[in-house]
Amino acid sequence: MERETAVRDEQARLEALYSYQVLDRPRPAVLDDLTRLAASMFDTPISAVSLIDRDRQWFAGSHGIADAQTPLDVSFCRYLVPDGEPMIVPDATRDSRFRDYPNVTGAPNIRFYAGAPIVDEQGHVLGALCVVDDEPREIDSRQIDDLVMFAGQAAVHLNSIRTRLRMSDLGDELSRVAQREDDLVATITHELRTPVASIQGYLELLGDQEEALAPYRSLIEPIHRNGERLVTMVDHLLAGTRPEQAAPAGPAGTVELDTVLDAALQNCRPLIVLRSEPVRVRRDGAVGVRADLARLAHAVGQVVRNALLFTPTDRPIMIGTGQDPRPYVEVADRGIGIPDDELPYVFDRFYRGRHARDQAVPGVGLGLTITRNIVESHRGTVTVTGGPAGTTVRITL
Repeated sequence: MERETAVRDEQARLEALYSYQVLDRPRPAVLDDLTRLAASMFDTPISAVSLIDRDRQWFAGSHGIADAQTPLDVSFCRYLVPDGEPMIVPDATRDSRFRDYPNVTGAPNIRFYAGAPIVDEQGHVLGALCVVDDEPREIDSRQIDDLVMFAGQAAVHLNSIRTRLRMSDLGDELSRVAQREDDLVATITHELRTPVASIQGYLELLGDQEEALAPYRSLIEPIHRNGERLVTMVDHLLAGTRPEQAAPAGPAGTVELDTVLDAALQNCRPLIVLRSEPVRVRRDGAVGVRADLARLAHAVGQVVRNALLFTPTDRPIMIGTGQDPRPYVEVADRGIGIPDDELPYVFDRFYRGRHARDQAVPGVGLGLTITRNIVESHRGTVTVTGGPAGTTVRITL
């Protein structure tokens, strides 16, 4: 009897999984963005939205993984399906379930695994959002909570994708246009960003061979740096040139502004560590907002990055969160400022002020455009004020 019930439950779970229509399709860009953010937040080379099929796991979103799928018998994520609880594996070589897996004994040499179940509205566990490292490690309870929140965001995105497809089936032309655009973005992402990410992954593996490759260090580092720059520029162009009428909806679940800010700061870490004056952060307790975590973190990251690029390293940058009268993130710097005659144009696409041109600051002039588009899709506002003594940008939600 129990076996029959288990078989029926698994069949219902698989029917629910297939209803999302994401298997064997180009990866949705929003799920790739989510995994890239998770990898950055947890400082791991690999992250994935892994959907558990009958005999395989399909990566509906991934970072640092070249394969679209793997057999179920090498899957860590499948262990989350029966229990529906997070699973942490500090060192796979010491776990009898996984120590003989080929992806543990060989490439990518999995050691640490952390996954949280992706649960749909009917309670079906579709798979897991996971982060993976090639070094043993532990995570604390706050990080587990963050991982659960990432998995919740994945579930909401999957539901949004299914809803859009159902609308398309009903003949909604706008939905069809939006879906075609999403497929195009996903294809571009797969054909360009995925190979570059794979190259970067191999470069990181080469970076571990300190002695053998020491003479080639000066060649490897520029390749890695320019690969990251290429991926960032493609992301900018895709986000900044998206037609306004096809802009995606913003809110996708409840998140804390502190987590959004942490993700933005983590993405800006390479610039932050170069500063002699540390970035000052003031947090006003737990402030919850309805948001798409990856996109809102990207918006905040654009503002923080601008402050870092246009502020000398020995001058202060202050970042704060609050909720009076509405939730906000504010970034204030004492940098070179924005001339008054340029303030009206800072949100224009591809606009670069004279300071950016004169000082050859990297970028294509889409940062604040992207920020405004994302924040407005969350029904929020962005304000920029300042002068020669610095700039203040406030995102209000």
